[in-house]
Amino acid sequence: MAQPWKIIDTVETDEGPLQLRQRGKKDFLITIGTQVLMNSMAHLSEVALGHLACDGLLQRADARVLVGGLGMGFTLRAVLDRLSPTARITVAELNPVMIDWCRGPLAEVTDGAALDPRVDIEITDVAEFVRRHADDKGLAKFDAIVFDLYRGPHAKTARKDPLYGSQAIDNAKRALKPGGVFAIWGENYDEGFDKRLQSAGFSVSTPRPGRGGLRHVVFLARLK
Repeated sequence: MAQPWKIIDTVETDEGPLQLRQRGKKDFLITIGTQVLMNSMAHLSEVALGHLACDGLLQRADARVLVGGLGMGFTLRAVLDRLSPTARITVAELNPVMIDWCRGPLAEVTDGAALDPRVDIEITDVAEFVRRHADDKGLAKFDAIVFDLYRGPHAKTARKDPLYGSQAIDNAKRALKPGGVFAIWGENYDEGFDKRLQSAGFSVSTPRPGRGGLRHVVFLARLK
């Protein structure tokens, strides 16, 4: 018989209670309202996202990566595992409690990813953060920009969407170094988003990690 979920922490948000739940040593769940956002026992696509985005960066001592969305920290852990000890990673996260959870109860399941000295976490909107780095020539550009947000691109995403619309894609392009990678987690494949990436000058592949059943998609867009 499965153990019942124990509520570890609750924070009220505009979308309902944001909760961290646990049953067993490494079995965690994050929910918002009635929606399950993340499960620590199912993170294959998040790991694939981080690995695919940063493949080839291990030899770059000065690699810089932006991760949009902290979540449980699995994508961040995967990014860290593909980078050198001197690389720098910035995480843009909207909710401060996610940092507390990742540095506290969730730290063990990601080998302390959010505590890694290579990581800076900023409480900010990632779309605005990318725009600033695109527009300000004095700010550093990134080798990879990784979006792991609980609402990925989908068929109803508008062309003016602040995260996945045409302007947002152009901002990401201008915030990247030559040959840089824009990698995005998606619950399902979205043809419109794929086409917008290609129209912006990216070469795009859309691997689906795992085998059989429901498999999430990674939009892997590389500057030509």
